[in-house]
Amino acid sequence: MDEKPEGHTDGIHKEDQGKPVEVEEMHSLNISKDDVNKLEEGNKEDKDDKHVEQGDRMNKDGDLDSKAQEEVNETTREDLAEEEQEPVFDGTEVPGMQANRSSSTRSLDPDPEEEGSVWPEKAVALKNFVKEKGAAVTSVLRRLSLKRDGVEQANVDVDKDTSDSAKLGEQAAMSPRTAERSAWNPLNYIKVSRDTDSESKAEQGKNIIEESLLPIATKGRIILYTRLGCRDCREARLFLQRKRLRYVEINIDVYPSRKLEIEKVSGSCAVPKVFLNEVLIGGLSELKGLDESGKLDEKIDFFISEAPSPEAPLPPLPGEDDVSDNGPVDELAVIVQKMKATIVVKDRLYKMRRFTNCFLGSEAVDFLSEDQYLEREEAVEFGQKLASEHFFRHVLDENLFEDGDHLYRFLDHDPTVSSQCHNIPRGIIELKPKPIAEIASRLRFLSYAIFEAYASEDGRHVDYRSIHGSEEFARYLRIVQELQRVKVQDMPREEKLAFFINLYNMMAIHAILAWGHPAGPLERRKLFGDFKYVVGGCTYSLSSIQNGILRGNLRPPYNLMKPFGVKDKRSQVALPYPEPLIHFALVCGTRSGPALRCYSPGNIDKELMDAARDFLRAGGLIVDLSGKVAYASKILKWYSVDFGKNEVEVLKHASNYLEPTDSEALLEIIADAQLKVIYQPYDWRLNC
Repeated sequence: MDEKPEGHTDGIHKEDQGKPVEVEEMHSLNISKDDVNKLEEGNKEDKDDKHVEQGDRMNKDGDLDSKAQEEVNETTREDLAEEEQEPVFDGTEVPGMQANRSSSTRSLDPDPEEEGSVWPEKAVALKNFVKEKGAAVTSVLRRLSLKRDGVEQANVDVDKDTSDSAKLGEQAAMSPRTAERSAWNPLNYIKVSRDTDSESKAEQGKNIIEESLLPIATKGRIILYTRLGCRDCREARLFLQRKRLRYVEINIDVYPSRKLEIEKVSGSCAVPKVFLNEVLIGGLSELKGLDESGKLDEKIDFFISEAPSPEAPLPPLPGEDDVSDNGPVDELAVIVQKMKATIVVKDRLYKMRRFTNCFLGSEAVDFLSEDQYLEREEAVEFGQKLASEHFFRHVLDENLFEDGDHLYRFLDHDPTVSSQCHNIPRGIIELKPKPIAEIASRLRFLSYAIFEAYASEDGRHVDYRSIHGSEEFARYLRIVQELQRVKVQDMPREEKLAFFINLYNMMAIHAILAWGHPAGPLERRKLFGDFKYVVGGCTYSLSSIQNGILRGNLRPPYNLMKPFGVKDKRSQVALPYPEPLIHFALVCGTRSGPALRCYSPGNIDKELMDAARDFLRAGGLIVDLSGKVAYASKILKWYSVDFGKNEVEVLKHASNYLEPTDSEALLEIIADAQLKVIYQPYDWRLNC
């Protein structure tokens, strides 16, 4: 639906350009009066036919579902133009759908007074749902369609794929798509989502090209020694990639113990160094020299069929040079583990509600009194200390810890934590929590190494498959486990900005590797809203980090509620005001998003301004001076409230990061009130 932004200026005209690659902004359907009359007549005839043939259809075995849905789809396809909804990638849904989800008791029957606006949104949502579920939704959609028969269907938008799904409803249980889903692999899904973007002929050509670019299958092993910020190391990576040679990279800044290894073999710790099995090829210059002389191909032919000997350098070992698992054991964690094994943890009723995996405060006090030889009041104080360290919490957050019939739950027993949080795989870690500044520093260092090794130089493309199998990513998973009980409330603004931006970008990569790249709005909602980490005893999704922390707890686009309520402890972590430039730093795995890079607290403001310049100058905001048209990224539309009160202020804000000549020209056109704004289609495909 077209919406006029708050503070809209009449001199600026706004519209969307074309149809996006996957998703297009929702507009009201423009249908002529003749088309509506034609549609009503068709519906009336269909209704009469249905009354006459209703008895016959009920006697047929199971064909009613597919036929009724097929009739609706055929009518709508003939009279209505296909149009797609505009999903929002921050864990929210399309405009107008939030009210429907906020209450599960709201009727699904269209109100005759609101049919023109409400029914199309429901139909679009059902369309995507039917694509995913097939026959399970066909009966529901049939009932809605039959109720709809006597009412105007001018704004119904049903995709052609929906008809096919309903038509094959009876065979859905045995469909190939269901079989694929049963053997689902997120890494395979990344490839599938990328390959299915174009038409069938284009797909075939693309697959042929991709097969020609696949790495050469070899028995041997290539080891590439590198370090951070090394230009020759980057050139060596590109050289091996062009040769279609798979290699294992060992960054001596990440694995400092390997410096001695290359120094012992080559007499120097200078990098890059390339090994084919146990044979030292040398640096970049030696690699290019062998290639020019033709000797490199001979070595590669031998290397393809020869397995590495025991003298060959080994890939990084699990946990090598990693300090994540080092440190003193937390004595409180040991007490809590003993407490878990002693007290009764079960489902209980509290204030007319049922809570799972809970224990009574009085039972905890009994245990602490006996185990720690404390008086009852001292045991309560000790329990409060454990609660303040995020080992457990009240089921309703009514108090920190008290004696009596209050119910408490261990952190890893919380249903949200156990089912949705991916940095607590084996329960609460027993190491003493490290300072958040130290963890943030190691996270930043490792993110920098991962981005440099597995992302393109411009940060626009990511090698997810290589990241998935790397020891660097395994180390990242160990680092984020240390965030379970850290203190984040007192972090300075600069450290908080850099930490949560870096965490968001790595968390998005983790989510894609774990769940696959989302194919549509419902999958995006799940990815950005249900994939979570435990940080400081609280759960954070990608959406809550972006909208709750970094935007100062602002309402997400098309949402009615703020991420954090008044009593939510996470609101104490949120920044006091929104940071608009974070939208040019947060990378959610899409092609229309900004470049992937690492951010440091010391230069966070400068780095964010550089990110804004790179994004807007690389196509985020294009100004056509002759046509007096500005082509803007939809990021500026979705989060316009962060940049200004109206569209004029948003464009003025964005003009600060354009080239000086473009900025001046844009401001002049704005002053003349002759600018037309067209929002670019957003490419939701994976940035691989």
